[in-house]
Amino acid sequence: MPGTKPSSARGDEPAVLIVGAGPTGLVLACELARAAIPCRVVEAAPGPRPGSRGKGVQPRSLEVFDDLGVVDQVLANGRADILIRSTAADGQVSLGGAKPQPARPDIPYPTTLITPQWRVEEALRSRLAELGVPVEFGTSLDSFEQSPDAVSAVLVKDGEAETVTTRWLVGCDGGHSAVRKQAGISFEGETREEVRMIVADLDVDGLDRDDWHMWWHPEGLVGLCPLPSTGQFQYQATIAPGVDPDLGPADLQAILERRSGRTDIRLRPPRWTTLWRSNVRLADRYREGRVFLAGDAAHVHAPAGGQGMNTGMQDAHNLGWKLAAVEKGAAPALLDTYEAERRPVATGVLELSSTRLEQAIEQKDVPIHSDERTRQLGVGYRGSVLARDDRDGSASLRAGDRAPDATGLLTTTGERRLFDLTRGGHFTLLDFGTEPPALSATWADIRTLHVVAEPAGPDDLADPAGRLADAYGADAPALVLIRPDGYIAVLSDAGDATAVSDWLAPFTTYARKPDAGEPAAGLP
Repeated sequence: MPGTKPSSARGDEPAVLIVGAGPTGLVLACELARAAIPCRVVEAAPGPRPGSRGKGVQPRSLEVFDDLGVVDQVLANGRADILIRSTAADGQVSLGGAKPQPARPDIPYPTTLITPQWRVEEALRSRLAELGVPVEFGTSLDSFEQSPDAVSAVLVKDGEAETVTTRWLVGCDGGHSAVRKQAGISFEGETREEVRMIVADLDVDGLDRDDWHMWWHPEGLVGLCPLPSTGQFQYQATIAPGVDPDLGPADLQAILERRSGRTDIRLRPPRWTTLWRSNVRLADRYREGRVFLAGDAAHVHAPAGGQGMNTGMQDAHNLGWKLAAVEKGAAPALLDTYEAERRPVATGVLELSSTRLEQAIEQKDVPIHSDERTRQLGVGYRGSVLARDDRDGSASLRAGDRAPDATGLLTTTGERRLFDLTRGGHFTLLDFGTEPPALSATWADIRTLHVVAEPAGPDDLADPAGRLADAYGADAPALVLIRPDGYIAVLSDAGDATAVSDWLAPFTTYARKPDAGEPAAGLP
């Protein structure tokens, strides 16, 4: 492109270029930045996007936020106690949805949180800024080319082009992903033009903010959900096939009055409005050479069950530690496990969200709410090449599962919960044995926690209430290796240190570079 300047004009070259600064791109950038992996985040929009959009944050995503250090800010701007007050066409009222549950020793955040998506992005941008990485708004991807060793991307800002050389490019740029299209990756599925919904953020007079209000009518659904930390509601109204809606205030008011039968509720002019169409699509692959897809660039879902944003952020949490590991010298084949682990998750989410949407449309009285299937705490990677254990198939906890939390643990600095000690993007080895494991190497990015009767050193951990042992079904001499993203890599009831060493073999270069002529480690 004429007038293009090289990235050397910036004086740096990022290891990873992230296209898209929604929740997925921001989680990925935070993951890389805290691991000291140079990255750039570009976003075509001129500034932060308005709108509540995906307003449901699932418990597993809250655990990701805990790991990244932003959960307190997100919780402060959300509510976990919003129930759905549903009024049927005959006027019958029912109260449903997921009732808030108390925290458990193994699950600190058991209930879905309602908060505007822009609040989530705000918290992640703030954390990213603390880590020294700005979001480059008004900067779009024009094109890219890749070689076996690098990606050369052309970025455009204010009409001026810049060529950036990076080792990896990740498209987090949504359902219309320019990265996906230029990578030649097909996006299989369908757009259902007959399934549409008006979504808007607006102020409302004459309605309490205690519940999420829904009214079911032969014409369709209309709902008003209070948006925590704001004075606004999210307005939702399904639109029948063939209807060309006006998104102006008068039309929104008329729809509400017809479907709710109430004229005492007054809508103020919307601050943000969109006409949503049902897209259910899945990329046929998540990688093309040095280019990856994550979030809506790889999969788009129906909104039922609140899965899309959450699935994308967990894509990023999975990919982030693997990119960081490879940049530090781990086996490049580790990156092949990203698609192998995450694409089946997206397939399941597509099926779940589509089923929920069909129920809501056809039965007209099924509340769309969170349950055990939507909270994503059961998402795991059993059967992955990165999962190894010596338990039989009847065990409730296996390698590849989410690593549970545990409370009431004693250290030399006081009482802690397990997530306090695994937080930060490192490997954690829980050693229930009486003798230190004889690992074949010293790991720079692994913390070993010795489960003992009385803590005497900084890495000693006492479990007086037995909650850690209960959560993992473990006792001496068991060893549990937890990945940086909070999933179990190795679980050995026999205390097999060789199994842990073999799993960690691809990561030996965290501590040292291979000798000349030494073959690169393969995956376990």
